[in-house]
Amino acid sequence: MLHLSEKPHFIYTCLMLLAWVSQYVSLSTGFELNHSLTYIWPLPHELTSGNETLTVNPTLSLSLIGKGGNFKILREGFRRYKRIIFKQSSGVSIFKNLRRIRSIYDISQMRIIVNSDSDELKLGVDESYTLFITKTGGKSTAWEAIIEVNTVYGALRGLETFSQLCAYDYTTKSVQLSKAPWYIKDKPRFAYRGLLLDTSRHYFPVDVIKSIIDSMSYAKLNVLHWHIIDEQSFPLEIPKYPKLWNGAYTKWERYTVEDASKIVRFAKTRGIHVMAEVDVPGHAKSWGVGYPDLWPSTSCREPLDVTKNFTFDLISGIFSDIRKIFPFELFHLGGDEVNIGCWNNTPHVKQWLKDNNMKPKDAYKYFVLKAQEIAISKNWTPVNWEETFNAFAGSLNPQTVVHNWLGPGVCPKAVAKGFKCIFSNSDVWYLDHLDVPWEQIYNAEPLEGIDNESKQKLVLGGEVCMWSEMVDTSNVQQTIWPRAAAAAERLWSTKTALSAGNDTVLHRLHYFRCLLQRRGVQAAPVTNYYARQPPVGPDSCYWQ
Repeated sequence: MLHLSEKPHFIYTCLMLLAWVSQYVSLSTGFELNHSLTYIWPLPHELTSGNETLTVNPTLSLSLIGKGGNFKILREGFRRYKRIIFKQSSGVSIFKNLRRIRSIYDISQMRIIVNSDSDELKLGVDESYTLFITKTGGKSTAWEAIIEVNTVYGALRGLETFSQLCAYDYTTKSVQLSKAPWYIKDKPRFAYRGLLLDTSRHYFPVDVIKSIIDSMSYAKLNVLHWHIIDEQSFPLEIPKYPKLWNGAYTKWERYTVEDASKIVRFAKTRGIHVMAEVDVPGHAKSWGVGYPDLWPSTSCREPLDVTKNFTFDLISGIFSDIRKIFPFELFHLGGDEVNIGCWNNTPHVKQWLKDNNMKPKDAYKYFVLKAQEIAISKNWTPVNWEETFNAFAGSLNPQTVVHNWLGPGVCPKAVAKGFKCIFSNSDVWYLDHLDVPWEQIYNAEPLEGIDNESKQKLVLGGEVCMWSEMVDTSNVQQTIWPRAAAAAERLWSTKTALSAGNDTVLHRLHYFRCLLQRRGVQAAPVTNYYARQPPVGPDSCYWQ
């Protein structure tokens, strides 16, 4: 994928100096919560709040009611959020005898009502929830926290919101919940809210991928688009074709089928789908390290050889193996940036084209459509990068999901022809473009240019893309965050909610960035000229 070149260094140096000087002003003012704002990210669909401050019991118990009350996902999710909420109040103080220990708390139980007895995770699963923080009624002074949902995945989203309402108070050394009573009725604007992670250009250990999935759940993103394989490396084990991962960088930079399954299971417990991508016919040079017959020639190592049955037998074998790992109904077939001229310069491919009365562009269409047929035969819905739509929209399978990246204007054309679309305009939603500020990401609109309501429903949502040519474990989280949060709110919150709070977004985003840091996510400063740059001087997390 393409990258933007960096601006001259002296501009950045000047901005660093200005920011460093400005920090002295902030030292005298400090950060204070603006109580007119809602510090929940992303903004809920509908809410009301009060002005009371409550205490939350560190032994907060869980009461599960309804058809879905026995799901392991929900019980584990509650324990996970309980650890997050009470992280600072769970230790034993050596001064415990020197201060008063609170014994009465306002909130001591969380009730979750789940109306569905299914924990199937599929695109469009109901993630809505209603959260109440209210008095128990009667003469009692006790309060209760209630989450009512249709599915366990709505409960996970509600638990995330509840966790963001809670904050540790350093004076009382207790967890407090402000602005009670609360009524929050919430649901996502789009069903697909994704983050692409490229593990071919750089390998990411399994634990790093899990930490990224955790961080996605904090912003209510729900699709990890796993770009596993590309021309640089083939790190995934394929049992039917065991030499394919000879194309990995080293024998230590690989994913076993067990690794991949663990990642998918881990993601499900956070309500996150994993969409695998196997990009064909281009971006596939690494395949031929183990199976050289896939290369048209030693001087033409991609696209894959379109003339051989072995090519498509191998693709079918790959799909069969990984279908056992990835249950998500969408499967990405790539199809972008195909150098079809290479085929025309390879004698046996050139002859095959002649024999079949094809030009290279026809062979490109033939390959993509054949790959779609194989994917559909495995009960997948194919997703393709927009080049396939731009080149031969009339021939694509009607089930195809068109994935935009080459600038604006593609989704309106795709939905006009009846295709579903995913928005990832590279001008604004490619996170490797380090000079794209959070405001541009935040203001990008997936439905731009689509006025018809029925056509708007064909836009599944969008995703920000973390291509990894210049990203590895050392800097991936600070390149993703906090800018990915800007897209996350755009994809979750209604346009009405966003327009009402647009002038205060930066204040809220600073707060969310600090929340990520408290949870161990290495989120970079919000307003640095280049994303992922370190702080330019001493200052509070809430000002940088």
